[in-house]
Amino acid sequence: MNFNSLTDLHQALKNKEISAQEVVKQTFAEIKEKEPKIAAFISLNEESSLKYAGEIDEKGDFSNFLTGIPLAIKDNIVTNGITTTAASKILENFVPIYDATVVKKLKNAGAIVTGKLNMDEFAMGSSTETSAFKITKNAWDQTKVPGGSSGGSAAAVASRQVLGSLGTDTGGSIRQPAAFNGVVGLKPTYGAVSRWGVIAFASSLDQVGPITTNVEDNAHLLNVIAGHDEKDATSANESCFSDYLEDLNKGVKNLKIGIIKDYLTEGVMPKVAESVKNAATILEKAGAKIEEVSLPNIKYAVPTYYIIASSEASTNLQRYDGIRYGYRTPNYHNLEELYVNTRTEGFGEEVKRRIMLGTFSLSTGFYEAYFKKAAQIRTLITNDFKRVFANYDLLIGPTTPTPAFGIGSKNDDPLQMYANDILTIPVNLAGLPAMSLPNGFVDGLPIGLQIIGKRFDEKTIYRLAKFYEDETKFYQQKPEIAR
Repeated sequence: MNFNSLTDLHQALKNKEISAQEVVKQTFAEIKEKEPKIAAFISLNEESSLKYAGEIDEKGDFSNFLTGIPLAIKDNIVTNGITTTAASKILENFVPIYDATVVKKLKNAGAIVTGKLNMDEFAMGSSTETSAFKITKNAWDQTKVPGGSSGGSAAAVASRQVLGSLGTDTGGSIRQPAAFNGVVGLKPTYGAVSRWGVIAFASSLDQVGPITTNVEDNAHLLNVIAGHDEKDATSANESCFSDYLEDLNKGVKNLKIGIIKDYLTEGVMPKVAESVKNAATILEKAGAKIEEVSLPNIKYAVPTYYIIASSEASTNLQRYDGIRYGYRTPNYHNLEELYVNTRTEGFGEEVKRRIMLGTFSLSTGFYEAYFKKAAQIRTLITNDFKRVFANYDLLIGPTTPTPAFGIGSKNDDPLQMYANDILTIPVNLAGLPAMSLPNGFVDGLPIGLQIIGKRFDEKTIYRLAKFYEDETKFYQQKPEIAR
């Protein structure tokens, strides 16, 4: 496609330089050309997309920002009439009869859903290698992982198959793949975006968010999907929301920004740490006040997260029993065999591992030592952020310790894979908003700058991100496949 941003595409549609049908045809041509290399999509929605684009062209009204614009959706967000699998065999033939609230909002704004994107099974993973269907490749180097669990969502945008997508973030699953693919990914405040119609992994951590090629487009998408939803009991009140484009061009003068020194320690590649220090220098020269801050309890974040997330997952995944919907084993003679064999055959190894861990953590005799203790440490981590945000507007650090790693390189060591999320997990435990923004390259692969804000203060994150994006122009660099 000849467009690099949703903003450019919207302007072309508005000026009648191109029709919605032409855009959709070009989009599917791009997907078909690039999919053999990237493998970002699980399913496509071509016929309906072309039909809807034709209806939009007949009306001829492109005043809404998203009208006529093709987007793609992570496959754990339900879509009416489009297969939704959560990248699991247990749901391989599941076709929902309704749209998730976020999908409904996108459609109401005129967006066209082109298809569903690959992911780690039930969003459990950091590399999109646990999908039951395919392994998505990094847009910059197809021997590297795209990150996860929203690897398909990030790789599809980076390779310009689509210019915007939705992902979900439970422990970094939007920000980490955004960093690995050199795009912009935002994890909103917990409760800012409805989770109704999102296939649950860990209900107290999951959040839907936008992935785009630049900051302004990201704010446009959040404006559409954010807001109160009466169907979601965890949805925030309307008073928490505002126009995320409002402060976009205010610059960073007088913003007080903390560099998280705990994010620049052993385990973080020196070149990645240096990139954050370089970013701080740029921000300081522009009038921001920069100081080091410490979050002493985040060293416990990874074990805390995996106990809480796995415990919630073991509860949420009980619904897949082979009776109501989804895969049912043919190998059973009684009810117990039906349950056990359906789950044994239908779930992948990583999902089974986390169900076992979660069930153990919640079991009699171990609840106090594991789940309860993890919940207490989660409070300590949340309080660390509260203490720091009493004096600072934003926090910055790297999104990931390293650039993207090789496909298959960490599959034999789950703990090494889990440690990859060490810099993103604390934000989910505290329910805060955070963004990954392109921050240059290490060894030819993109890395991300992570910007963390106060609850429901996405506006200030976008403000810093837009300034930094304009200063560095990293977002303008594209992988070979997108040129």
